[in-house]
Amino acid sequence: MTQSASSPYPIRPVEETELDSFLNVDEHAFNTSPWSESDRQVSVDRFEFDRTLAAFDDGTPVGVTMCYSFQLSVPGQEMLPAAGVTLVAVLPTHRRRGVLSGLMRRQLADVRDRGEPLAILWASEAVIYGRYGYGRASWQLGFTLRRSEGGLSRAAAGLAATAGSDLRLRITEPEAALPELAKVYEAVLASRPGMFCRNDAWWRIMVYDPADQRQGASPLRCLLAEDASGPRGYALYSARDTWTDSLPENVLTVRELMAADPAAITALGTDLFSRDLTTEFRLFRRPVDDPLLYHLADPRRTRPQLHDALWVRIVDLPRALAGRRYAGPVDVVIEVRDEILPANAGRWRLTTTGEAPGGLAASCVPASSAPDLALDVTDLGAVYLGGTRLGALAGSGLVAELRPGAVRQLSAALAWDPAPWCPMVF
Repeated sequence: MTQSASSPYPIRPVEETELDSFLNVDEHAFNTSPWSESDRQVSVDRFEFDRTLAAFDDGTPVGVTMCYSFQLSVPGQEMLPAAGVTLVAVLPTHRRRGVLSGLMRRQLADVRDRGEPLAILWASEAVIYGRYGYGRASWQLGFTLRRSEGGLSRAAAGLAATAGSDLRLRITEPEAALPELAKVYEAVLASRPGMFCRNDAWWRIMVYDPADQRQGASPLRCLLAEDASGPRGYALYSARDTWTDSLPENVLTVRELMAADPAAITALGTDLFSRDLTTEFRLFRRPVDDPLLYHLADPRRTRPQLHDALWVRIVDLPRALAGRRYAGPVDVVIEVRDEILPANAGRWRLTTTGEAPGGLAASCVPASSAPDLALDVTDLGAVYLGGTRLGALAGSGLVAELRPGAVRQLSAALAWDPAPWCPMVF
């Protein structure tokens, strides 16, 4: 798709030789510093230059965005292609001129033309992306525990003593442990909606740890939980050494904690939360159904902070809805509004067709009969991964129920366990 020559800000992908001017827009918009040489090496390793877009004013980029090509886990142990939208920025001098709208619309058209049914992103500001059809599809928790607050409940202690009896913990260098980390991640990936496949480049950025960005913390470290069959969990973490009046006030921060089973996450948490000389433990981007909340004797001590996480945009509606599994039977006609991608707009019949691996399969085809409910594509994106309840949106007046019982039926079918989770910002 090409931009009209009459547009005041023509849009096109950038060449690798234009990378500096592309990144300059992001630096001004987010008030960041230029990349170091090592930042550049590890980041450009993931770039797809044919998926960059820049809006130009007299040959200079004034607005930018780009995509990564992901395989995204969706409900029912299914994987679908998804565009991971990132680096969205407009120069401060060119705000409120339609630059962002032009980029977003062009990008969605490109995603559609590539045959990707979904686009996903992390929103820098929550007020921006709903206007382009993105809905808040997953949520995350942040935890802060203090010393002696990580004790296990009696039930969790029993689990650790039995199911975890063959587990051993080992501290190792993160880069040396990448094969083990990938095995654990792959074991979790299919069952947890919202996670995306990581290739070698994504694993390199996960353990990237330049000394000049540690802000006084230790190097990144890795704690592995394993048994005779191989790795079952890991924690990537660092700690900051601080003393006041001869007393330790060290802070341990977990970058990522991943476990294939409850015993592994219990073992990892027990070790980390009991570290000597440490007075505070911080974990970010945890799933809302984190097992740690149920393992601790006093889960209030996690001081959970809720934030929105992954936003989803339905690009190819019938393929997206037929591409996931459902938790219960459903047969509804939905009327969808979509001003940007009109092929999604109209009436669609969503019908579960029977049992399939991971849940109930469904078909989604155009319909001419009266709709059972009506909603915007933004709200359909919000409920797609099963982490935002359709019933809650209906209760807020965002979804219109046109047949009694339709919202309850579809809400139950869309809901999913485990909750969607994307542990990595991209």
